[in-house]
Amino acid sequence: MFLRWLMSAFVAFILLLMTGTLVPVNRDFRQTPDGIQVFVVSNGVHSDLVLPVREPRTATNWLQKLDNAAVVTKFERYEYVGFGWGNEGFYLGSYGGQYPGLGNTLRAALPSPTLLHVDFYKNAPRLGERVVPLLVSEVQYRQLAAFVEQSWQPDSAGRPILLTAAGYTPDDFFVRARGCYHILRTCNDWTNQGLRTSGLRAALKAPFAASVLYQARRAAKKPPGRLPTN
Repeated sequence: MFLRWLMSAFVAFILLLMTGTLVPVNRDFRQTPDGIQVFVVSNGVHSDLVLPVREPRTATNWLQKLDNAAVVTKFERYEYVGFGWGNEGFYLGSYGGQYPGLGNTLRAALPSPTLLHVDFYKNAPRLGERVVPLLVSEVQYRQLAAFVEQSWQPDSAGRPILLTAAGYTPDDFFVRARGCYHILRTCNDWTNQGLRTSGLRAALKAPFAASVLYQARRAAKKPPGRLPTN
């Protein structure tokens, strides 16, 4: 009897999560004509926010914010940078294309330490099924940038704490992050929260990358809003 109840509760929980995917937040969001282009990018499991390395209208420079001489020298000619938040064990257990072991998978369901994955792009991400471009206003971009910056764990000087000099490729690395990862707070929830708190269309609940992409695609298909008139 208890096992049957447990299975029913689990199915109800999954249905609740999936329903959250279909319920939009900020449903009135419209892209900004001539706005700042950002991207929502996924590898099918995980999702990232990809932003311009330098954004002059908002005076945002991610190389300055990262404040690491080696990073500045290495990536000064790159145009975009991606940010993704997630479970430390999963990230570090994925080196060499490996899938994290059962232990890391089970521990990820409980509150556990997190990292911010920083991935540089020489050019804008190539458009495809798992890449959604959005044009956002200066205000929305500032909010999105603030969300990302508040997600890393700063040192005593306010700089992000670099964990590794290289990640999965020569173009990425990890920094210490704030917050705990658990079954109700996944990497895709983080991406979704960044969109939602910045006024962009997002899902009510986004445990999966498909949840994030679904609402981002809906936002991208809507015609841009009108420019303000004097």
